[in-house]
Amino acid sequence: MPGLLSKLSAKSAKTVIEPREIFMGLPQKDERYEYPRDVQTDVWKKWFSIRDKKNCIIKMNTGSGKTVVGLLILQSCLNEGKGPAVYVVPDKYLVSQVCNEAQRLGINVTADRDDFLYSENKAILVMPIQSLINGRSVFGMRQAGSNYPIGSVLIDDVHACLDTINTQYSIKIPVQHYLYDELISIFADRWKNYNPISFTNIVELQDPLKSFLLPFWMWQESTRDVLKALSQYNNSEEENRSIYFSFPLLEDILGTCNCIITPRSIEIIPLGIPISKIKSFTDARRRIFMSATLSDDSVFTSSIGLREDEINNIITPDNANDLGDRLILFPRHLNSSITNEEIREKVLYTAETHNVVVIVPSKARALFWDDSGHRTVTRKNIEQAVNALKQKHVGLAVFVNRYDGVDLPNDACRMLVIDGLPPLNNQYDKYLQSIDETSSILLREQVQRIEQGIGRGVRANSDSCCVVLMGDDLADVLVRNKGTSYFSCATAEQYKLSKELWSLLIEETPNPTIEDIWQIADYSLNREVEWIQMSKDRLSSINYENSPKVDKISLVLRKAFEHSCASRWDNAIAEIDRELSDSLSNTTKGYLLQIKATYLNFVDQAAAQQVQKSAHNLNTSVLAPILGIQYQKSINNEHQAKNICAYISKVTNDQNEFVLHWNATANELIFSPDADGFEQAFATLGKILGYISTRPDKETNGAGPDNLWALGEKRYFVVECKSGAVSETISKSYCNQLGGSVRWFHREYGDDFQCQPIMVHQSRVIDEQATMVEDMRVMTLEDVNKLKSKVTNFVIAIVQNNNWKDEAQINLLLKQYKLRSQDFVQEY
Repeated sequence: MPGLLSKLSAKSAKTVIEPREIFMGLPQKDERYEYPRDVQTDVWKKWFSIRDKKNCIIKMNTGSGKTVVGLLILQSCLNEGKGPAVYVVPDKYLVSQVCNEAQRLGINVTADRDDFLYSENKAILVMPIQSLINGRSVFGMRQAGSNYPIGSVLIDDVHACLDTINTQYSIKIPVQHYLYDELISIFADRWKNYNPISFTNIVELQDPLKSFLLPFWMWQESTRDVLKALSQYNNSEEENRSIYFSFPLLEDILGTCNCIITPRSIEIIPLGIPISKIKSFTDARRRIFMSATLSDDSVFTSSIGLREDEINNIITPDNANDLGDRLILFPRHLNSSITNEEIREKVLYTAETHNVVVIVPSKARALFWDDSGHRTVTRKNIEQAVNALKQKHVGLAVFVNRYDGVDLPNDACRMLVIDGLPPLNNQYDKYLQSIDETSSILLREQVQRIEQGIGRGVRANSDSCCVVLMGDDLADVLVRNKGTSYFSCATAEQYKLSKELWSLLIEETPNPTIEDIWQIADYSLNREVEWIQMSKDRLSSINYENSPKVDKISLVLRKAFEHSCASRWDNAIAEIDRELSDSLSNTTKGYLLQIKATYLNFVDQAAAQQVQKSAHNLNTSVLAPILGIQYQKSINNEHQAKNICAYISKVTNDQNEFVLHWNATANELIFSPDADGFEQAFATLGKILGYISTRPDKETNGAGPDNLWALGEKRYFVVECKSGAVSETISKSYCNQLGGSVRWFHREYGDDFQCQPIMVHQSRVIDEQATMVEDMRVMTLEDVNKLKSKVTNFVIAIVQNNNWKDEAQINLLLKQYKLRSQDFVQEY
């Protein structure tokens, strides 16, 4: 084709590499991109000055034009000869969003890694994180020299991508898979000897409420057999996908993985992410991580493996005025008597004139808002739903577990509701929560996802959105556990400004109704000039922090894990020992000691058991050592009212926060498959009522009851919680379990102590094959709800007029609401 020769130039044109100059010179960009935003120019300039650093972190507020910034940075890398260039997003839906943005800019991108333009460094490859990180990745899991190279890689919404990375580095085997039974047979004998009750509950009875962390010593003894079993199913057949795409990432570190067994699945989860397996990612000359301005940088260390000195290269705009205004409401925090139904009614009323988006953690919670399912948005219909919101008035849209990756600018979302806590990632996170409720690791992750969700409705400086927070579990995390301290500086300032509005409202109306609170929402919904100006003034004085903040626990666990990958067990142990200071809570120290024992077991099994014994002494929820431990009796020598005062002072010094604490507890006291949540809430209920309340099942390796309340005067409640049971009768196995718990009590406490056996179950009817335990009582759902109602009234009463500091007044209220120990059995 002779015409092509005439298009060749004898001289090469000067290549522009500075991002803003590239932007201004784009010949085909849409008219909306006439000039870049100031914050974009600011970030480009700062990045350009340190562009040769291997790792850098860019933090920009949600809605500040991050995608444009990222595309121009990668185009700069290509122009400078630092390709191939890859733009990574959390999922396939966002691939099309980035490609559409690039098309409007006139930048060449492709979603095909075999595209000629990508391989020739003339186009940016856009792909989901799953394509980069998996056990068959062409970017790292092939033989040396055959992996697709990466010169520059940018990971957008890095915190959302990390959720997927964690999933990719784990194996989940459903109960229907042949391998499930094969693995159970490998563990069975050791498991039965260690904890026969849990084996019976999970394997034989298939109790959906139970789960079991296989002890590290048992797992390490079984690793060779597990490796052989996994290898048999390491193929591309559909039912083996989890193994096929994850096993190659874990096979070298299988011995240090955790194994969680439930009647539904077996999950194998590593103690850390060996990201170096993805060689092209590790070897890339430039790695740029983009994030909303979240305040904790631990994930860059814990999951991506950056060293402390590598997370110092943080780029932020000079100030936070790039963010639109967000007015935040927390109705039940202002008045705990407001119901969720009242909030829903006002939200639906607002949806009659504005687009309202509700983000819920699960499909089950979506039914509260949309029992027909017509307004519920899932992965299957997300693109259609988002386009509809952007184009017209839809009203209400309920997004299930979608806290990131959705842009809802301007009228697409004028009110955003965050209903409840984002779900935990996996069974090991649930285990970690059960052994350390105050875990900074989980708190940080959940608050970051909440903030990501809050950011969906504001996409530019001129945008505005009213954010409604609801759910007592969410309030417990943000308010009582001080989760708001993990907010970015801009979100924290908007939350602070909103709280000032709440305080002014409460000064005028001490117990504001939902109608009173919703009048504040109108400041945002009506875009009142005074509110918008005040919001912008506040943000204009906020400067981003570009110094890294890293959780010490996350850092030490990462360092120890990296040593373990190289079998440097002594170094891994030493890292943990350095962090075991007196400033840590006993629950956290117990967890760290269990990790230490996991590594120590590779070199000294006897010493590992001694460390595990120390861990269990500090935190009875961690694994019991092989030889068990001496059970410590719970003795209650104080009056009920005095214990209540002591418990309240331990929880909080704010009356409304205590109400929220009880509400969060009450929300867990529901009949559902979440057995651990119910048992923990029942234990908390006992403490709120002034008893010494414990969970011997966790303390005794399954020998004791789910809950034990020490009432005082040598009287106890022995409680088995079967809140997830669906049968119409109380089964023989459940009666046997309660009987076993009573025998355990008499064995541990002796004949001088008395116990009342209690079964929490939906039915009062004993199965014909079962033998009722002597003097056994049953709490049904009706009984539990009656108790919750009385405790709610009691809690509201004791926070009035400082009653919670007056033991005499508390005693009167206990009698009034029939919550004394002598009232309990008769009433509930």
